[in-house]
Amino acid sequence: MTRPPVSSHDPRAGGPARPLPSLDGRVLAPVADQAPGQVGTRTRFAYHERNGEIWAEYAGGDVVRGHLVGTREGDRLDFRYVQLKRDGTTSSGHCASTVVELPDGRVRLEETWEWESQPGSGTSAVEEVVEQVTPARS
Repeated sequence: MTRPPVSSHDPRAGGPARPLPSLDGRVLAPVADQAPGQVGTRTRFAYHERNGEIWAEYAGGDVVRGHLVGTREGDRLDFRYVQLKRDGTTSSGHCASTVVELPDGRVRLEETWEWESQPGSGTSAVEEVVEQVTPARS
């Protein structure tokens, strides 16, 4: 999988701030488990981005299928999510995230979320997962 382009300008060099990378084609995962029945470290989010629109499909752990859709303005995401859990229940909510570029070039989303279909709110973080390529055995 190829990575989306990232500007090579280093903001520490005193020039204008470097644009944050696109989320398109990136796979992210939570850095910690949430409460049982919610998104966890085994959940994977496949992000897409085009012209200020963002969307993702996600699944894994207690989530059978989930979708999110929203907008991006600079380093801010604003989206709604809906998911189907293994126990057959559905839930939905709202999330506001900040995109952060990590020193190794991966992205991290620092999130503030709130359920709309049930009580609960909190903060969490997801980070880009880079697949490890294992050498072929001969």
